[in-house]
Amino acid sequence: MSIDRRKFLTLASAAAALGIVGKPTYDILANSDKPKPGQKRLAMVINIKKLMSNPDIMDKCINACNHVHNVPKADGSKQEVKWIWKEAFHYAFLEQDNMQIPEKLAQHPVLLMCNHCDNPPCVSVCPTQATWRREEDGLIMMDWHRCIGCRYCMAACPYGSRSFNYKDPRQDLETVNSDFPTRMKGVVEKCTFCDERLAQGKMPACVEACCDKEIVFGDLNDPKSELRDVLSKTYSIRRKPELGTQPEIYYIV
Repeated sequence: MSIDRRKFLTLASAAAALGIVGKPTYDILANSDKPKPGQKRLAMVINIKKLMSNPDIMDKCINACNHVHNVPKADGSKQEVKWIWKEAFHYAFLEQDNMQIPEKLAQHPVLLMCNHCDNPPCVSVCPTQATWRREEDGLIMMDWHRCIGCRYCMAACPYGSRSFNYKDPRQDLETVNSDFPTRMKGVVEKCTFCDERLAQGKMPACVEACCDKEIVFGDLNDPKSELRDVLSKTYSIRRKPELGTQPEIYYIV
């Protein structure tokens, strides 16, 4: 893992105050950013090439997520609640825009969701700590009972990954999955990487809906994981990496 400039300057000041001497300060501070023994960093790889060959899989992933998490259907875009959705590559990856991108790829939809960033701006702006980064695996979590609907997190998220319930979402549910709580009017929600399924030893619903490993999920800190194996063999990109949020969803193009 790398250490960004802001974190380095903050920790460097702390190191100076503590009188750390001897070993170069950067080495000491860089080591502080390394995962602790046994600490996980859950992440995803979405294979756009495979999704282009079988685009129906995207709808299967979305429908599986919506069913498991009681995500309602909405009539207008303003009231849309989404955990995982489709967007044309051209709009999802504006920083990759150039005249040489094949037209088929530029216009092809890709799957988007919460990126579960290492440096999540949504967490720092929440006044009630209704959203936080889970230490044991890096997931960005939400407590809907603590959410006051200020929508600061929505403004801070550069990926548009959060939705606001303008009305009671249960009004638009055809069926209700009793294994997962429904939300209420006036709260924000988003993808949680199916933390409730992970606790049961299951894969996220979108991953389970795939048929040819279009989405690979695993521990980025485990060098023997399938996720690391895929990333080590194929070039991947991330959304808006220049912002320094360190998103943990990787795309194979």
